[in-house]
Amino acid sequence: MELARSLVSRMRQMVGVRRNSKRRKARLTFSLSLASPAKNLNGTRRQVSMAGHTSDLSEDGLALIVPAITLDEHHLVGENRSLNVRLELPVGPIEMQVSPVRYESLEEHKTETGYLIGTKIVRMSDEDRAKFAEFVASLQARKR
Repeated sequence: MELARSLVSRMRQMVGVRRNSKRRKARLTFSLSLASPAKNLNGTRRQVSMAGHTSDLSEDGLALIVPAITLDEHHLVGENRSLNVRLELPVGPIEMQVSPVRYESLEEHKTETGYLIGTKIVRMSDEDRAKFAEFVASLQARKR
């Protein structure tokens, strides 16, 4: 019985740590592409992208709204899938690589259509990270 309580306590701590980065509502446009685009028959890489907007974001992740769950016949969410995102901030565009962690259809949503993809940020340049962190901080300051 004590082992079960210990496990539950540790799970709560881990979930609590995971949620330290509070999500903030923000509608920003973006374009995304597959991190490893397919090669054409001649060996060149074809870069196909999809436009969308964010629903919310935190320093660690983004909630992306996209019109379709596939891009060039590839499912956007799956094991070991990475996406390149070019996010339009008020100070200019930044680029990052994200990993999808979940998705849901917005079929029955009242104001949105398409799919919501929850992502975590896995890679970003130091310069873009600084711009993004500053933008997230400005959202937090507005809420106070």
